Amino acid sequence: MQDALLIALESGRTNLAAPETRRWLAGVIRNRAAFDARSSARRRNRETGWSEAQPAAASRAETTAPELAHLSPALRVTALLALSGHTRQEIGWLLNLSDDALRQRVSQLKRALDNAPMPDAAPSGPLAFGRIRRALLGPTRRPDAILASHDPDGHLFVVSRSQISTPRQQTRG
Repeated sequence: MQDALLIALESGRTNLAAPETRRWLAGVIRNRAAFDARSSARRRNRETGWSEAQPAAASRAETTAPELAHLSPALRVTALLALSGHTRQEIGWLLNLSDDALRQRVSQLKRALDNAPMPDAAPSGPLAFGRIRRALLGPTRRPDAILASHDPDGHLFVVSRSQISTPRQQTRG
């Protein structure tokens, strides 16, 4: 109701006692309710679609490398990142690990895989992952680069520190 009254005031309909203004106001409320209902349905469909896709993605991740199934989840994620060609710096940044913690995890992973055969968990699909990874090696060697990767369509991107030394956002003092 408040939105409808605000819209009425913005459009210059200040005589709320007039019958045409009341009819117009009823139409505004009806249209706003329909808009909110459509938005709610779209949101529900997006959230339901996302939540239904998650178990499938988790099961695909489990079947990607059955040789890694015996590893703990932390070691499995580290191994899959390494097998997909991520650099040490990228793995540390993605997993939010310090250099010491990453070294310990790699050491644990080496011990766990000593007697196990190495899986063939290289990425596969319509994209040329080898060429993409080689193209990303140059940008990752820059000192300010934190992460270099690609989107599902194969477009490359690099995450790095800002090149502007002064803060861009206003600070309140």
